[in-house]
Amino acid sequence: MTTGRAAGRTSGTRRRGVLRRAVDGVVTALVRRGSGPRGTVLLTVAGRTSGQPRTTPVTLVERDGTRWLVAPYGPVGWVANVRAAGVVDVRRGRAVQRLAVEEVDAAVGAPVLRQYLQEVAVVRRVFDVAPTDPVEAFVPLVATHPVFRLRPV
Repeated sequence: MTTGRAAGRTSGTRRRGVLRRAVDGVVTALVRRGSGPRGTVLLTVAGRTSGQPRTTPVTLVERDGTRWLVAPYGPVGWVANVRAAGVVDVRRGRAVQRLAVEEVDAAVGAPVLRQYLQEVAVVRRVFDVAPTDPVEAFVPLVATHPVFRLRPV
């Protein structure tokens, strides 16, 4: 069952508005201090053209002992950087981990994407499915909302 949102809302990328940038700034400051929303970390990855570090707050999901990175707003800049780099640093407070990143196919990513929507309510508005929909409804969405498996380097 879908939520009745307009078709196509999940395709393409989304630009962050002024409010989203302000919220990201507050979340970034909190996560740097070791607090902030549960599961939220600072993702740092080398820019694909500049090589300069780029940092953004993201929420990770844990499933079956594995940590997962989901791109709820589609293939935005950090996604292209992650694909190019293959490794990222995640930070919460003073703890920093270097992780290898592997993009997964739709069959693997669909249950992770569904769990992500169940746990991260703020992004639900950009999806054409509800968190309670069957996993099969999430399979086509992995093409526009990439899912990455994270492993220690």
